[in-house]
Amino acid sequence: MPHITVLPHEPLCPAGADFEARAGTFLCDALLKNGVEIEHACEKSCACSTCHVIIHDGYAALTPATEDEEDQLDKAWGLQTQSRLACQVVLRQADLVIELPRYSVNLAHEAY
Repeated sequence: MPHITVLPHEPLCPAGADFEARAGTFLCDALLKNGVEIEHACEKSCACSTCHVIIHDGYAALTPATEDEEDQLDKAWGLQTQSRLACQVVLRQADLVIELPRYSVNLAHEAY
């Protein structure tokens, strides 16, 4: 089972998180199941960029992003070369270290 490390993020995960998840699970689902309340405004259908994450370790072991995912990532705040949408990342055997960006582009969220 891959080990997922989430770097600290105020307010979603102030102390960071470490957990194991089953291979074949979507990263977004694994985060939510383990108490990391990542936004997913499109209900995980690859129609927004609110679940944008930055993969610090383990990126090369992931299946490449699809064209649809890359189109959505173009709208993400703080886009980096190792950015992915958590709703599109299927966990494999590789461990991951991820960062949640400081901001999310969520036009439906009242706080923004």
